[in-house]
Amino acid sequence: MGGAGVVELPHWVTLLRAPNAGPMTLDGTNTWVLRAPGQEHAVVVDPGPLDEGHLARIAAHGPFLFILVTHGHHDHVEGAARLSELLGGTAVLAADPAHGVGAEPLDRDESLGGGGLEIQVLNTPGHTGDSVCFLVECGDERAVFTGDTILGRGTTVVAWPDGDLGAYLASLERLSAYEQVLMLPGHGPAQPDCAALARAYLAHRRERLAQVRAAVAAGAGTAEAIVDAVYPDIAPEVRFAALWSARAQLEHLRRESQAAPEQLDPL
Repeated sequence: MGGAGVVELPHWVTLLRAPNAGPMTLDGTNTWVLRAPGQEHAVVVDPGPLDEGHLARIAAHGPFLFILVTHGHHDHVEGAARLSELLGGTAVLAADPAHGVGAEPLDRDESLGGGGLEIQVLNTPGHTGDSVCFLVECGDERAVFTGDTILGRGTTVVAWPDGDLGAYLASLERLSAYEQVLMLPGHGPAQPDCAALARAYLAHRRERLAQVRAAVAAGAGTAEAIVDAVYPDIAPEVRFAALWSARAQLEHLRRESQAAPEQLDPL
């Protein structure tokens, strides 16, 4: 899913990729530096792992208004506090207060401004409970920074138990509204149309759910059995991630099957 991606980034966006390539991180974590034309201060999205060389490269692009975090997985946020320190205390803004530095937690739909950028926080839980995306406007250009909610290549995991499949499907629905808006993910290449990829992710998830329903009907009652039935060719090094998704799928189906409580007449 996804493809070769966008060849040329907007002039106000710089990609600094962390040296942490792997089965879950693809080519490495994408750290994005945003600076509007003529502005002294920039903004960082997802400083990445605690790698001193990578953090020094980011710091060289300063000064920064603040550091933004899409979610709390270590490959996105581990280096945030250290980067703040290198920059002399620049605030780290995150939805989960555990990852913030020198600032209140992000409100899930607040707007941030400054430095010639307009930044809208998009509440997009599902991959994790604290996942947010950022819709950024610079002049007449827009881009959505999706973290791990949508990747530039392949699909992402619903990281059960923190992740929630129902919330994730709703988040994909929300992102499907951004027609022809550039998508800049946490891993993989940039993609030209956030909405198109969100719809492709939705179709994939619904197809997977149908496969899981069929596997359950055939007697698969555990996450391990679901992975064996639905992900038969999964590589051993990422089987744990498939188990996360399988548990999230089973929990989603359990909730779906529960009958709504009867509404009692108070009279």
